Amino acid sequence: MRDGWNGRASSTVRIGPLGWALAGLRGTALAVLVFGGLALLLLVRLIERPLCGQNRPVTPFITQFVCRNAFRLLGIGFSTRGRPMIGLGAVVANHSSWLDIFALNATGRIYFVSKSEVARWPMIGWLARATGTVFIDRDRRQARAQTDLFEKRLMAGHKLLFFPEGTSTDGSQVLPFKTTLFQAFFTPVLREGTHIQPASVVYHAPRGQAPQFYGWWGDMDFAPHLLKILAAPRQGRVEVIHHAPVAVADFADRKALAAHVETAVRAGHRAALETN
Repeated sequence: MRDGWNGRASSTVRIGPLGWALAGLRGTALAVLVFGGLALLLLVRLIERPLCGQNRPVTPFITQFVCRNAFRLLGIGFSTRGRPMIGLGAVVANHSSWLDIFALNATGRIYFVSKSEVARWPMIGWLARATGTVFIDRDRRQARAQTDLFEKRLMAGHKLLFFPEGTSTDGSQVLPFKTTLFQAFFTPVLREGTHIQPASVVYHAPRGQAPQFYGWWGDMDFAPHLLKILAAPRQGRVEVIHHAPVAVADFADRKALAAHVETAVRAGHRAALETN
């Protein structure tokens, strides 16, 4: 979700001979990993679906393996702090880049919540559907249907993840959280026993590069940004910080819950950048 933030974006890419060589090697290896993993996931899902239905006891581990190894192939350092929660609930995080998908999937078994338009995007929509992404319509008239979908997926043991900022940034800040999706957790079925875990995703640029090197926002095109990262002689690192989960039942309404988790995500993000 990238619309709505007016930060200035630049997709200018200057690549030398070494950069093109690195881009070719890394790009080929990454494609083999991603599409090979997707092929394996689809094959396993042919068995998993009739036996387990909505549950996915095996395929999320394939997604996690692919995402962890994607950072190794790219040369980007990856680390986590804190512990992903166990049990019924969802994860919320700040949003800075398409790399967030790899970073958050690498930490555990999660299912992204995305706007319905993504399902129609070439290649990305296909990958999203294959990995169990939950697609929602922003139309408020669909709120009841969205709530029913959340209940169905959560009660099946799926841990959902969404970006409450509603758009991506350059990675230097956390925008105010939108509260709409939090309402789904206040139904009689989900309020008791459901927890929300805040997570901060923090990017540290390669030495000598601008702090927003990994940020993908505004009107940036995907291909030039991917090429820039593939061609970088030096890479930086990304860390995912899991904060303490909170019980939905401890909050009076969606606004109070959103404010609490926003504070945790912003504080973790700021502290990690300051200690870089």
